[in-house]
Amino acid sequence: MSFASLLYAFFLILLSSARVTHNMNISPSPAPNPAYYDDNNNVFDVTSFGAIGDCRTDDTSAFKMAWDTACMTTGVDSAVLLVPYTYCFLVKPTSFNGPCRTRLTLQIDGIIVSPDGPKSWPWNFKRQWLMFYRVNGLSIQGSGLVNGRGQKWWDLPCKPHKGVNGTTQPGPCDSPVAIRIFQSSKVKIKGLAFKNSAQFHVRFDNCDDVVVDSVTINAPASSPNTDGIHIENTHNFQIRNSVISNGDDCVSIGAGCFNVDIKNITCGPSHGISIGSLGVHNSSAWVSNITVTNSTIWNSDNGVRIKTWQGGSGLVSRIVFRNILMVNVRNPIMIDQYYCQTKNCANQTSAVIISDVLYANIKGSYDLRSPPMHFGCSDSFPCTNLRLEDVDLFPYKGQLFENPFCWNAYGSMQTVTVPPVNCLLEALPGC
Repeated sequence: MSFASLLYAFFLILLSSARVTHNMNISPSPAPNPAYYDDNNNVFDVTSFGAIGDCRTDDTSAFKMAWDTACMTTGVDSAVLLVPYTYCFLVKPTSFNGPCRTRLTLQIDGIIVSPDGPKSWPWNFKRQWLMFYRVNGLSIQGSGLVNGRGQKWWDLPCKPHKGVNGTTQPGPCDSPVAIRIFQSSKVKIKGLAFKNSAQFHVRFDNCDDVVVDSVTINAPASSPNTDGIHIENTHNFQIRNSVISNGDDCVSIGAGCFNVDIKNITCGPSHGISIGSLGVHNSSAWVSNITVTNSTIWNSDNGVRIKTWQGGSGLVSRIVFRNILMVNVRNPIMIDQYYCQTKNCANQTSAVIISDVLYANIKGSYDLRSPPMHFGCSDSFPCTNLRLEDVDLFPYKGQLFENPFCWNAYGSMQTVTVPPVNCLLEALPGC
């Protein structure tokens, strides 16, 4: 063998060795922050409390013991409850309660799964799976997955998609929310994946100062009531940089919410981003200062929607939808003050008032089965101060434009709009 051949062979050996060394240093998934593996006494690994992590053994008690220990820790600035990578933990419905004596981080790098369907569920704990109650300063983060295993819940005969023409069948219908955070402030959820919840994936009730960042939520488009993120009576709330695909609203905003900022969301297939439904059972609802910007909605039944029941009361105001791309969306822009799930709701005169809504730089394509814009407002309480600016919506297929629909809707086109919304009423009621 020549010297050149020997040199080339030696080079190949060195290259192979370098590749092996390099590959040994690559984590098979995003590695947990090394700060969570320090020598301080503030990291509480659930496996140290007896969790097995084989996807079959009930690890609920270990999670509760680890939570209670971390929550009651003193003498440190923060504590970490670690759900480690490579494990799959079966956790039954439970409540993780505060107040805690220190700031608590739930670091989920492994997988958490729920019991598999109604027959495996405790009879007295139907409405929720994992609840966090009165935990201020809570962070839930990591590279892991929370799997609600919702298929058997979706197949219950009571679900709307199981009956003929959307009808339901008799039987129990209490499907659990996967993650519910209740009466908590300064909460952050970051980086996690959520999958196949029986009902809502993440729900916030009576919370303040919340940030949801860089999460992924995924469920089949046919899965009923699987809203991605739902909020009620919650304020100073942010959603950032997240991807949501499910069988209902990507984000739904209920009564009592204000100062909500949603930015850089990819939504779809889904039912879009919704304010409501509001005013059900003649209830009062107040929602204000909601902003949705720099987002994409695709292959969805709705885009940005405000939906209210007849008979309610209250006010929806100071709403901004800006810089949104629509791709094959059936109802890109929608106000529906006649929302009804049964198609036989009684006409009522009272309504949640809708005023001061801006639609700016909304562009893309719509499904021709519905008009690109639908403003269906109450006979008694018309929508007022609806403003459209740089709205361009074209058919996803074909060249035929559908005309927007308006009913008792007052507003204006600030710029040329495609298609033109000539059905808006210009003068305010009573003027």
